[in-house]
Amino acid sequence: MLNLDFHPTGRHFLQIPGPSPVPERVLRAMSLPTIDHRGPEFGALGLKLLSGIQTIFKTQHPVMIYPASGTGAWEAALVNTLSPGDHIVMFETGHFASLWAKMAARLGLSTEFLAGAESDEQLPHAPSWRHGVQADLIEARLRQDSQHRIKAVCVVHNETSTGVTSDILAVRRAIDAAKHPALLMVDSISGLACADYRHDEWGVDVTISGSQKGLMLPPGISFNALSPRAIDAMKSAKLPRAFWAWDEIIEMNKTGYWPYTPNTNLLYGLSEALEMIQAEGLPQVFARHQRWAAGVRAAVTAWGLPIQCADPKLYSPVLTGVITPVGVDADAVRRLIHQRFDMSLGTGLGKLKGRMFRIGHLGDSNDLTLLATLAGVEMGLKLSGVKLAGSGLPAAMDYFSSHPAASLKQSS
Repeated sequence: MLNLDFHPTGRHFLQIPGPSPVPERVLRAMSLPTIDHRGPEFGALGLKLLSGIQTIFKTQHPVMIYPASGTGAWEAALVNTLSPGDHIVMFETGHFASLWAKMAARLGLSTEFLAGAESDEQLPHAPSWRHGVQADLIEARLRQDSQHRIKAVCVVHNETSTGVTSDILAVRRAIDAAKHPALLMVDSISGLACADYRHDEWGVDVTISGSQKGLMLPPGISFNALSPRAIDAMKSAKLPRAFWAWDEIIEMNKTGYWPYTPNTNLLYGLSEALEMIQAEGLPQVFARHQRWAAGVRAAVTAWGLPIQCADPKLYSPVLTGVITPVGVDADAVRRLIHQRFDMSLGTGLGKLKGRMFRIGHLGDSNDLTLLATLAGVEMGLKLSGVKLAGSGLPAAMDYFSSHPAASLKQSS
């Protein structure tokens, strides 16, 4: 039983790659009294949110907002555009790509799972989980499909289980080069509002995301950003859908309302988060996450431990995966750090269980919280008997001090 009377001194360090630490401003906004979700005040809030979230996805087209987790938005993307037995191509980049493929199969779709890298010294049982989507393999597969049986290509933008950010524009170009009509669906649940993402410019048909990562909210809101092609596909799609159906939502969203009861207080938080992001400016938000990531990687490199992402061009600005030496249980290291230093790190998921842990650098963070995080990790590694090449703290401090953060844009 959870002991709610236990309140340790100081603050728990939530350094998993989502849910991310929630800013006080957002928490305060969520504490406002609930209003009538059919009243005029809510309609004004709804229109503000629907416009604001378009700027984050960089789209001029509708964005569906669901009172659900990202898993629900995965399902919404599939059932609104596809029919039973449709063949789709997905790319294995990690645990969440695998879960999305599993969901597609359970919905009655025919799934084909492409994998890239064939060998890896550090993780021989999961080589593709250290790399991103290989657009050339997608192009080659689509060129083979002369009858256009493949109805969609589904990829993960920022794979939360590995810390790899794939090149989505390269995937779009691969589809175009193959002259194939397949829809492009992208999971950017952990990438949105942390890494550069351009729904319209990159020609994405459905983008899936959630509230608990770069948007700095608790879990409970998910999104589908649409394209005109996706909306057109909806008209002939035959998979069953009711709650997830885009058509009813699009119609009611025109006046700022939803066809179901929305999660009003989380939407208050979303409104506040959007104001914070817009005041800072997306370019500055992206640069901030890249800077944090580089500082954390400097520490991991100084420790002499491998980074889960094997391609420096694809390093995630959201999280850094750290591979532990053979024979060292990464979960045991995490448990020790939690018990001794009141800090949570991300676990290795699926094929990576016990072989790595994940450090989140997103949400309500700053240089000093990340330095404290790295101190806790370093102490935990040493207490676990891991021999380190050196201390990561001086490396991270040197990076942060020699790469000062850009000045924030002042809101008017």
